[in-house]
Amino acid sequence: MATWMKWLRDRLPTGGGLRDEDWAGRHRLLTVLLAVIMVALVLFGVLQREDHIPAMLLTVGLVLPCLIAASLLRSRRARSVFVALGYTAACAGIVSLSHGLTEAHFTFFISVGALALYRDWAPFGAFLVATTLHHAVFGTLVSDHTYDHNSAVAHPLVWAVIHGGAVLIAACFQIVSWRLTEVEEDRARENLDESQAQLSVAFDQTPIPMAMFSPEGMVLRSNAAYREWLGLPGDLPSGFSLADVPLTPVDPTEPPILALFADSHEPRTVTRQYRRPDGSTIWVQVHGTGLYDRNNQLRLIYVHCFDVTATRDHEAELRYQVRHDALTGLLSRKAFEHDLAAMLTGSAEPVSVIYLDVDRFKSINDGAGHHTGDDVLRALAVRLSAVVPTGALIARLGGDEFVVALPGPSGTGLAVANGILGCLAEPLAGVPVSLSVGVTTAFGPSTADEIVLAADTAMYAAKRAGGNRLQVFTDDLRVPVQERIAAEARLRRALASDPRYTLPLWFQPVVSTATGRIIGAEALVRMRTEQGNVLAPGHFIGVAEETGMIVPLGEHVLRSAIEHLQHWSDWLGYVSVNVSPRQLAEADFVPMVAALLAEYPYIDPSRLVLEVTETALISSTVDVSERLALLKQLGVRVALDDFGTGYSSLTWLKSLPADVVKLDRSFVAGLADDPRKASIISAVLWLAHSLGMSTIAEGVEEFSDWEALREAGCPAVQGYFFSKPLPAPEFDRMLVAGTTVADVVNSTFGGVHLNETTGRALAG
Repeated sequence: MATWMKWLRDRLPTGGGLRDEDWAGRHRLLTVLLAVIMVALVLFGVLQREDHIPAMLLTVGLVLPCLIAASLLRSRRARSVFVALGYTAACAGIVSLSHGLTEAHFTFFISVGALALYRDWAPFGAFLVATTLHHAVFGTLVSDHTYDHNSAVAHPLVWAVIHGGAVLIAACFQIVSWRLTEVEEDRARENLDESQAQLSVAFDQTPIPMAMFSPEGMVLRSNAAYREWLGLPGDLPSGFSLADVPLTPVDPTEPPILALFADSHEPRTVTRQYRRPDGSTIWVQVHGTGLYDRNNQLRLIYVHCFDVTATRDHEAELRYQVRHDALTGLLSRKAFEHDLAAMLTGSAEPVSVIYLDVDRFKSINDGAGHHTGDDVLRALAVRLSAVVPTGALIARLGGDEFVVALPGPSGTGLAVANGILGCLAEPLAGVPVSLSVGVTTAFGPSTADEIVLAADTAMYAAKRAGGNRLQVFTDDLRVPVQERIAAEARLRRALASDPRYTLPLWFQPVVSTATGRIIGAEALVRMRTEQGNVLAPGHFIGVAEETGMIVPLGEHVLRSAIEHLQHWSDWLGYVSVNVSPRQLAEADFVPMVAALLAEYPYIDPSRLVLEVTETALISSTVDVSERLALLKQLGVRVALDDFGTGYSSLTWLKSLPADVVKLDRSFVAGLADDPRKASIISAVLWLAHSLGMSTIAEGVEEFSDWEALREAGCPAVQGYFFSKPLPAPEFDRMLVAGTTVADVVNSTFGGVHLNETTGRALAG
């Protein structure tokens, strides 16, 4: 029996599913409603006949104690039972005051629905028992005030049971409904508990610091990562708020961070810098989301925090690297140009720019090593920073070039530039250093490019004047720069169009002293301008070397020379072509020559002579001997040009695989009248012959020098004595005509009779 009762009790709803505040609200509603009903009964009783007064007073006497008990008792169940008893008394009073009207009995069923708000079987049980007792007792004692039909009056107990059963059935349906609802709520609560458990695990165990704040800034919840990050205890004290967090904004003028999140219905991200209690600073990125109720009232603010100090430091380092030179720490070119443009725009005073270049810096690198060169540049940066006034811009533009910009009255830049030159009296990193300095001042609207170019132009003028000096920019200095720019543009246009027309080859004959006939020619490039003028190499070769255009230009000259060599196969022995240092240093120079020769397989490669100067050999960054040996493997011959002009000529003559030595014109001019030159040339001719080399004398302009060279045994000569460089068509006519030295002398001397020795020499 006890087991059955326990089983039944466990399945009856007990109202436990209601929260205290929800139950209290329902109880308050039912209590107030009961009080209103009691007042209504009093008014209803007063309006009836006097014989209803006792019934009204009895009803009030029963309801009022129930109201008092329902208000004062502490137990939820006891309070609900007294409300149920009060409703039973109120319903009985309505029935009595209605003379047992059947429709008045409906109030009992209405009360069943009202008491269902408690979701508890106890008030239902009390109401059922009290209702049955009322119908039985009062139906027996005052049947005319309980029932209004004869059957009930005659059998009050039967109808009491019937009425109680009806109430019980109505209550049972309510109880079943409550029970089903509780089962569903339990299932929903389990799901909610599981979701909350998952959320708690995700919230509490995540390594990202997270917290929930009330709109007033109180900490509602925080995870372990948040407390550990801020050095807070595991259990925060009651009333802990954002103001207690051990972080102080570096900028106190910034608005409170919670206010930013509270003002936005969308998630926001705010990055702030804070100071810790130990004085260190950190950057914190806070992602915040406000949670609102159905009335659009802010309930709480959920935040998660990221310490982005390392990221911000890295970004700052990257910005520094972008704006500063890695070697010296000075401004980079890009940062200098940006800041100079801002200075030119924002300064009311003139702006001076000082352009600096270290004299012979390549010698420092080559002689002392690149590490020493770097030390010199770093030391120069420190020296400049000490001399230049505060607020000036100092940058390293690249290599050994530096630039300074500063505002100030006229003469400020010149004074600072002189100070820079003066500060180099002491060596830098143990190395004596001098500078070429250019200065310019912008007195009106100028762009950064214009003023830097002007200072650069002045610096190059100082360097061309010998270095270790200062040059102030004037408009006259701009002319050579403009000429260079124009020459570069002309050369680019010439290479981009048809170089056979815009960059034609001229040829200067090489003549045998034994036969007086043409045995070869040196190819010399010219430029034909858009106006039809022909320019000598001096107008564009220097620009070609500086810009690197010498490489495509040299390839064109080689190709054109080989084409002419093929055309003159029956009349000309060979063609020589000058090779610049820049060409010789190109990794694909030898393959390019090989490819050109492969295009003309019927030409003997030995008929192509490549002339290299001693300057090219000394300044080249590659192994010259190895590269020339590769060329000779192709069958090409090599000539050492301008021999005798350098201190190491004999060394090169011994170590290089040269086939031809070309004597410089400085040894040839006036040879007939200078015995010392004759001795030198005889020695060189003997040395070249002993090494298996041929010799050509350049710059022969006088008949007397021709005779002296012939008598000394020089195999071949070239120069204006025989012919100046000629365009290809004129040179072609000379070849076809078989022009000799005798023809040239006869035309020069107008048929004057020559002595016998000279005649035999000219006749060969």
